[in-house]
Amino acid sequence: MTEQNTQRLHAHVEGHVQGVGFRYFVLREAQALALTGWVRNRFDGRVEVVAEGGLTDLNRLLAELRKGPLSSEVWAVDYKFETARGDFDRFNLLMTG
Repeated sequence: MTEQNTQRLHAHVEGHVQGVGFRYFVLREAQALALTGWVRNRFDGRVEVVAEGGLTDLNRLLAELRKGPLSSEVWAVDYKFETARGDFDRFNLLMTG
């Protein structure tokens, strides 16, 4: 992957997405796609995801965010693509914020 096709996905997932393993689901999916970034629960009940990688892989992650694990119910995914900053060297779970 060249730096030119590296993008950043910033997403907020709404629904029944906390307390159901959603962050661990995102972690596994992102690691399988070799993405970097993080996932965390938000105090407002959403899950926030920041991921960097190739656009094709980010779109694959976005498709998985829309589905979620079987234990979840996704109502909406608000997202935007941005220029990658190269801030991360792996994909992590962060504390609620």
